[in-house]
Amino acid sequence: MAMSLSSNTYNRQNWEDAEFPILCQTCLGENPYIRMTKERYGKECKICCRPFTVFRYCPGARMRYKKTEICQTCSKLKNVCQTCLLDLEYGLPVQVRDTGLVLRDEIPKSDVNKEYYTQNAEREIRNSDGTIPTGALGKAQAPSDMLLKLARTTPYYKRNRPHICSFWVKGECKRGEECPYRHEKPTDPDDPLADQNIKDRYYGINDPVADKLLRRAATMPRLDPPEDKSITTLYVGGLDDYISEQDIRNHFYQFGELRSVSVVPRQQCAFVQFTLRTAAEQAAEKSFNKLIIRGRRLHIKWGRSQGAPRPRDEGADPNLTESGIRMEPVPGLPGALPPPPTSEETPQANYFNLPPSGPPPLMGMHLPPPPGIGPPPPGFVPTTFPPPLPPPPFIRGPSPVHYPSQDPHRMGTHMGKLQM
Repeated sequence: MAMSLSSNTYNRQNWEDAEFPILCQTCLGENPYIRMTKERYGKECKICCRPFTVFRYCPGARMRYKKTEICQTCSKLKNVCQTCLLDLEYGLPVQVRDTGLVLRDEIPKSDVNKEYYTQNAEREIRNSDGTIPTGALGKAQAPSDMLLKLARTTPYYKRNRPHICSFWVKGECKRGEECPYRHEKPTDPDDPLADQNIKDRYYGINDPVADKLLRRAATMPRLDPPEDKSITTLYVGGLDDYISEQDIRNHFYQFGELRSVSVVPRQQCAFVQFTLRTAAEQAAEKSFNKLIIRGRRLHIKWGRSQGAPRPRDEGADPNLTESGIRMEPVPGLPGALPPPPTSEETPQANYFNLPPSGPPPLMGMHLPPPPGIGPPPPGFVPTTFPPPLPPPPFIRGPSPVHYPSQDPHRMGTHMGKLQM
């Protein structure tokens, strides 16, 4: 609770007086010529309840006025913005950052312990150079892949938009275009994102925005290594003419020894082969969805075995090539050939493309007269074909080829000599 300015107490020496706020790039706005109003000890911090200097400003045209909500000591303990309470390095809620860095909140919740903890933290901040975070955040490990994927790299200025005009929702707003609030339909009132507590956001508990981001991180695509342990090749796609083989080597050599790097300019891809499987797995894990060379984002996939065919998903586009380029079919050309029949279903060869015939013609049948010729004269006997004769008994059909070495009587000449 804030105390009177006239009372000279010990706690008053801990009140904060600053010259400039700690803000993120989004809250600061895109206008470099920004004006702020400064009010010393204007409000109490919503976390530690100590009076601090409040800054109020407008980040840009058609934006709402914003002000600092927490003191700079609480901001430095968590490395967050004084206005939006998002992390200054990643632009994410505290709960998401602590989950990615495996941090546990050590700030006490009671008033007495909180005051003692804050005074010790201020002493530690004064003794440091200000470049390294203090507390548990300064002892955190390296950032995880989840943080690097979810981190915001550009400012999100739509967060500075004005609130929705409640009079316009009721149909009673008479300001028209001069109204500083938005004339839009509000979102669902039961949306959990509409109910946020500033203390929960600061301590990283029960934050609906953080829960939404964590669910999104759980559904992100992953690059699982293949079951074949002999595969140590990575496919790098999305190259252009400015990316050379040396640029690819300079990135992948840090993960292990390279056996070969093959660049295919026509397909705009490259194949990087490592000598060890562990080095290839580490390169795939560190480079998947994060590899940027010469300002161009590249795609990483695992290579395939030389003898293994490429699996095609059901319902995939047959006109899509391996490199992701869609090839339109050429009109007038025949379609794809059907798959060859199996040995059990192999039909008889039809070399002359004749239609399927019925039963064989019967021998000895009468031939009809040609068209245009009248009926035969009386006494005319039509010509008939005699039935085929059986082959003579002395003519044998074709027999298999016989070799003298297959004759059992010519084998074992010693036996013949003994009989003689």
